[in-house]
Amino acid sequence: MDARLPIAVFDSGMGGVSVLRALRALLPRENYLYFGDSANAPYGVRPYDEILALSRAAVAHLVGEGTKALVVGCNTVTSVAVKTLRAENPGLIIVATEPAVKPAALAKPGGTILVMATDATVHGDNFLSLVHRYGDDAKIVQCPCPGLMEFVERGETDSDALRAYLRKRFEILGGAKPDSVVLGCTHYPFVSGAIRAVLGEDVTLFDPAPGIARQAKRRLAAAGLLNPQAGEGEIRWENSSTDPGMIELGKKLLLME
Repeated sequence: MDARLPIAVFDSGMGGVSVLRALRALLPRENYLYFGDSANAPYGVRPYDEILALSRAAVAHLVGEGTKALVVGCNTVTSVAVKTLRAENPGLIIVATEPAVKPAALAKPGGTILVMATDATVHGDNFLSLVHRYGDDAKIVQCPCPGLMEFVERGETDSDALRAYLRKRFEILGGAKPDSVVLGCTHYPFVSGAIRAVLGEDVTLFDPAPGIARQAKRRLAAAGLLNPQAGEGEIRWENSSTDPGMIELGKKLLLME
């Protein structure tokens, strides 16, 4: 396989750009193909069978385009579809994502962890397994956030409306303050500033993107597929939405601090 082929990053929308950002920081020489299925977003409120069908179609498209590895930048797709995707593409490196419950639990044993995620993620087997494994080490508070990814999809990463939404969701804490927040959807790192504005600057946020990037590098290195080219690689953008603004939003999010 040609090591110059791109790494495909797939998300239900633009949240996976947070993963692309981490990948590019760690592996700047790589070429990337980003596909956001914004026309069908959000996945997190869809039935299982629909999420699986959409995921299979997207991956088939990306494989057809030519890619040496697939990074699933979506917790919902990981929860519902990644086992099937791996079974159907046995020769393809597939790196998935999951909420960073483990590092949050290890960082402060006995602390309170607020896990922000989609409905599909908090009810998925992957997440329930994490709660079972680390629930004795910390108090894990599940916080489904339907509607939050839509703020990011329209480029609204901080606003009075967003902060009001977050305050409403955080009522699940009963007025208590968590020690850490797990960003269980790849859209959520883009609203980190708003989360801190509501919960306080000292709250620790756990973003899975850097860990995903490290795993991708390990898998590519083990397969001898790290791009040997000099200089910075290219990014190709694709989106299922007919709105050309989605591509521009992706480029804007990529450059966010």
